Amino acid sequence: MPLRLGSPRPRLRMVGLGLALVLLAFTVRLLQVQAFDASAYAARANVNRYIPVTLAAERGTITDRTGVALATTVDAYDITAAPDLLTPDRIKTDGAARKAAELLAPVLDQDADVLERRLTANPRSKYVVLARQQTPKTWTRVKELKKRSAAAAAKKKGGADVLAGINREPHSKRVYPNGGLASGILGFVNAEGRGGGGIEAQLDKTLAGRDGKLVYAQSGGRQVPTGDVKEQPAVPGSQVELTIDRDIQWAAQSAITRQVEESGADRGYVVVQDTRSGEILAMANAPGYDPNDLAHADSGSLGNAALQDAYEPGSVSKVMTMAAVLEEGAATPQTRVEVPNRLPRADRAFADDIDHATWHLTLNGVLAKSSNIGTILAAEQLGKDQPQANRVLHSYLRKFGIGEPTGLGFPGETPGILAEPGKWSASQQYTIPFGQGLSLNAVQAASVYSTIAGGGERVRPTLVRGTKGPDGRFTPAPTPPRTRVVSEKTAKSLRDMLESVVDDREGTGTKAKIPGYRVAGKTGTSNRVDPVTGRYHGYTASFAGFAPADQPRITVYCAIQNPTKGSYFGGQICGPVYKQVMEFSLKTLQVPPSGTQPPRLPVGYDDE
Repeated sequence: MPLRLGSPRPRLRMVGLGLALVLLAFTVRLLQVQAFDASAYAARANVNRYIPVTLAAERGTITDRTGVALATTVDAYDITAAPDLLTPDRIKTDGAARKAAELLAPVLDQDADVLERRLTANPRSKYVVLARQQTPKTWTRVKELKKRSAAAAAKKKGGADVLAGINREPHSKRVYPNGGLASGILGFVNAEGRGGGGIEAQLDKTLAGRDGKLVYAQSGGRQVPTGDVKEQPAVPGSQVELTIDRDIQWAAQSAITRQVEESGADRGYVVVQDTRSGEILAMANAPGYDPNDLAHADSGSLGNAALQDAYEPGSVSKVMTMAAVLEEGAATPQTRVEVPNRLPRADRAFADDIDHATWHLTLNGVLAKSSNIGTILAAEQLGKDQPQANRVLHSYLRKFGIGEPTGLGFPGETPGILAEPGKWSASQQYTIPFGQGLSLNAVQAASVYSTIAGGGERVRPTLVRGTKGPDGRFTPAPTPPRTRVVSEKTAKSLRDMLESVVDDREGTGTKAKIPGYRVAGKTGTSNRVDPVTGRYHGYTASFAGFAPADQPRITVYCAIQNPTKGSYFGGQICGPVYKQVMEFSLKTLQVPPSGTQPPRLPVGYDDE
């Protein structure tokens, strides 16, 4: 019986129906993707395709008053990676993150384990920073590594390029061309590129500018050359011009560093101020640090001790007591003061720094010989009773700026300590007149002498002259306020009295003499409160003054904390520092020598 083939139509119908169903499924899926879920899929694609990059703004330069750069910015790179490109399902090999870390570790000078942890901490991440602020030379070495890795992967079929996702972000690095010079003023920039101290922190917003943003298309960890790029340019920071003179800062820093080392002291500071404008020309600390190498800096030296240390000033404070006595008409420079060897007051007997027979001094002589007893006797004349005298003295101390901020607005600055007169203890009401029982910082001390040098008018200290924006326009800092503290007559009498400290053979500040210039100054040697124990231990040696005394131009203040080698008297160890810094400053600013002779007020009187 002959065979008969079945009809193909049913099978064709079945095949056609199957193909129709498949095409229908594709059509439905295509409609879903392109019509209904198009925006969602596009967003996902963009997330995987487009990489956002921050464009760091160039930080503004900090200069001295002459435009010399003290802090500037150079090109640098943050080395970044895309961890998701190193996962086994993407790179088709195990241990890719470890291999990448081992290749990069010696170039980035980091531990391979640390780099591996950063690459594997979040495997889905498309961005992680491996090393910040690397030099162009380091990035060149990384690029060479990437080329070798890509070439090796291309030679081996199916080879893995473990460095494909390594990239770089143009960044910047803060550099301090003068090393540790003025580091206490400048501060430093932290790893995030923000000011971590000093002017860098105080004016961070001004210096930092505004970051921009770049979004680019990428594929396989590389930027697509023809892909879309969206860029919002960064706005650079403003330049800050300080009142500091770099050369005077160098002289002050060299002098105080040497003396602190020779004296075996804990620390020391020197402040140089223009008596006419209130501008700070130098503010030096020792020991200091190099902001270019914070890893090796002593944490105790990272601040600005000249503004952050509060300490009892000692005899340099006596000038304020004398100012009150003269201004209130309680005495004159020639007023006679009989100074015994001991003075019983409150619960103790006060003494001078040396035993002596009864001294017969003028008020000028009390200051010249730095007599504690004579100063107490003079201060008692400020009121009909001790409480009133205390209130009068307190009012003048406040006028000189004690117990209040300097106005610099510097991070961490201390206003010092000055209790209300009603809270002065029985002994404090007699120690405060000669500089114990109150505290201040070095800039406040310098400002006191600038006030006397400036005719009795206090000018608020300044450290910033102005800023220059990205447009090149210079904006000067506001003019500092002036406050009348004592009359010009009183200030003139005090200048004459302070000259006796340096010029008279009986004065305590003879080591501060400068040939050709009339010099006014005052020594200080005070008991020091140990910041650890809170008890008196050691001494604070100091010297403050201005020159030329007949036409004041510059104030210099020096203080050394806890000298342990040689002398601890202010006139002996701070007087020479004052002289060295003052001489240099006078020459640098081309201040002419004095054309007159000092008044040479009498120091004592004949009791017979």
